[in-house]
Amino acid sequence: MKKRILLSRKKGLLFVVGAALVFMAGCTVKKVKSEKSVDTTDKQIVYQTKKTYEFKDIGVWVSNEFDGARLNGAYQLNDSTITLQFYPENTPINKSPYYAFQTWSEVPNKVYFAFTYPEGFDHRYKPKRKINGEWTVIDSLDLIHTENGPLLKLELQKEPQTIAAQEINSSKDVGDWIRQEIVKDRDFVRLGSAGVSKMGKNLPVLDIHHGDAEGKPIIVLMTRQHPPEVTGFFAFQHFLKAIVDQSELSTQFLNSYRVLAFPILNPDGVDLGHWRHNANGIDLNRDWSKYRQPEIKNAVTYITKASKKDKGGIVLGLDFHSTYEDVFYTNVKREGTTLPNFIDDWFEILERDIKGYMVNEAAANSTMPVSKGWFLYGQNATGITYEIGDHTPRDRIAEIGATSAKAMMQVLLKE
Repeated sequence: MKKRILLSRKKGLLFVVGAALVFMAGCTVKKVKSEKSVDTTDKQIVYQTKKTYEFKDIGVWVSNEFDGARLNGAYQLNDSTITLQFYPENTPINKSPYYAFQTWSEVPNKVYFAFTYPEGFDHRYKPKRKINGEWTVIDSLDLIHTENGPLLKLELQKEPQTIAAQEINSSKDVGDWIRQEIVKDRDFVRLGSAGVSKMGKNLPVLDIHHGDAEGKPIIVLMTRQHPPEVTGFFAFQHFLKAIVDQSELSTQFLNSYRVLAFPILNPDGVDLGHWRHNANGIDLNRDWSKYRQPEIKNAVTYITKASKKDKGGIVLGLDFHSTYEDVFYTNVKREGTTLPNFIDDWFEILERDIKGYMVNEAAANSTMPVSKGWFLYGQNATGITYEIGDHTPRDRIAEIGATSAKAMMQVLLKE
């Protein structure tokens, strides 16, 4: 099997289990030390002002008054151009500007929108448009790259259209999807809560297994630590749907294993339209060490309590994200873990069952407190950061997500 190893590593870590213990919500959980400590104490953020901007002389409105919006200011430059300002919630932050706004016009109107970001930040995401409930990628010919930044040409109507860096899936959208597509009438899918976020939003968790949970090895799935990374969320959706599809494979798997799935770990950041952080201005995927943020503290507590209560070891953790291209970030250390051969066996099936697919793997023992290291050095389990490219086609995401779930089940049933 051929696999590429990336030279640049986005997320890595080398963890050792610390001796310190912390008592949380009636459960004792281990802190995990990282080689490179990251300060995850609260940092001040700047909230965008929720507002609908009216430009009377050209009959155009622009708004950020909806969940998932990101628009920090708007002003008219000339009779056909509106300048839009987009700023991050705080800094330092990764250089991936997120934007989302709605716009409409009294009469059919062609308008140019000039995007402006703070100095040092460049445009990343192709703009998407939602009209009448349907998302499409805007034609590249309508996005003009100038020396002052991107200029987006739009044909406006009375019907509002949402323009965003990535498709918006708010905490409400995710909750609706969970109930309609995953829970349904499946009695083996138990919808619970790991607690609440900084702003009091629910942290849903799905506990999935047939029969008694006692002694069943645990697989943990999670996504949306970083708000705009929705292609990873799409892969998570197809992955989870394959697990609960009640096929012969799914039934056999859930007779032997237990899945704990966290569909939205950062609901505050998602709904606030943050570029990366939670409501405390922190990257949650740097808090898997001291658990200073409520979202990670609650998730770790829930996982630990479930494992201890039912005597089921944590064997695998998959954390779904998005980046510039499809890639699996893995740990080099495998010998002596609960599933030393899982990664190679899993990747072999993916390359066999997905036409024209070659696994893109970047293996490194990480140095920062991220989730894949928490699984390895905190649980002696396999931890993988499962990344989907920003612009990977939706049908390809569906294929990769579903096939990788089936492959995981096949490999684990042979263990």
